[in-house]
Amino acid sequence: MQYANHDRPIMSPLPRVNIDQPKYDQNSYLGRAKHFFLLTNPLNVLASAAKLEEARQIVLKYRAGKDVPECKTIDDVWRAKYLYDSAFHPETGEKQIVIGRMAAQMPMNTFITGGMMAFYKSTSAVVFWQWCNQTFNAIVNYTNRSGTSPISQPQLLTSYCLATSGALVTALSLNRAVKNMNPLLGRLVPLVAVGAANCINIPCMRMQELQNGVVLLDENNNEMGISKKAAVVGISAVILSRIAMAIPGMTLTPMLMNTLEKRGFLAKYPRSNAPIQTLFCGFVLIFATPLGCAFFKQRAGIKVDSLETEVRDSIKKKRPDLDTVWFNKGL
Repeated sequence: MQYANHDRPIMSPLPRVNIDQPKYDQNSYLGRAKHFFLLTNPLNVLASAAKLEEARQIVLKYRAGKDVPECKTIDDVWRAKYLYDSAFHPETGEKQIVIGRMAAQMPMNTFITGGMMAFYKSTSAVVFWQWCNQTFNAIVNYTNRSGTSPISQPQLLTSYCLATSGALVTALSLNRAVKNMNPLLGRLVPLVAVGAANCINIPCMRMQELQNGVVLLDENNNEMGISKKAAVVGISAVILSRIAMAIPGMTLTPMLMNTLEKRGFLAKYPRSNAPIQTLFCGFVLIFATPLGCAFFKQRAGIKVDSLETEVRDSIKKKRPDLDTVWFNKGL
């Protein structure tokens, strides 16, 4: 802050940066991990309506090039932007329902994963917790739906029913198959069920992209074409990311509980089973959620030569020098 005539303060303008791009370099895994740690910060769920509105106003004013007296540094602007992104839809600007926000991923998945891991033997418990998981997934998918290509209600219902059915069939079938095997295998059944549900749910939710393709852009964001193959690549990456997020908590937790069971701890303290699994899952998910999201770039690249013949030829005609095109992978 400078002073004119030693009496009136003159506010120094904040640096101008593109806050609609991530704060950290997305070409490195570390940069993507830092970005998603901020985006999925579970503490953002606790922000009051007034705090969220203040963050929204800061973002709108900064985007418009206006003064932002609430912020002393550009880091204050970034903090407001990540808080804004944690609660408002990126395309429509609407405030999202709390449990569907990215910031709610860790606390919600902690509760649901803990339940699936602790109560995996009883058929009724398997049905209940798999239903909870797929209901939560449906809410997340609806909350984060595309503003330009929204998910229709029949599409959402179809995806929900197929994913729930797939998870239940997988979990109940495997439970029977591993009944007389190593107890550790039984504890890993929920992970396989979650993986199967993701393989069904995500393609169903994004069926329009598989049918119509995704927009391809050059390095200057000029539209170069539309590709179904790029959609398959992007959706496959999302499925792998979602499964990767689940693997640490759903493998390390069974190993921990199996060790405690062998040592007689669970027999001595039977009521500690669910709390230990839930708390341990939560600890793992704090790291697994952003690290899993960071596996692949949000702005994904694909070689022109690997595209469909007609799309490749069209791009080569427009830009013979263009080697790679880009598209939004999704989350």
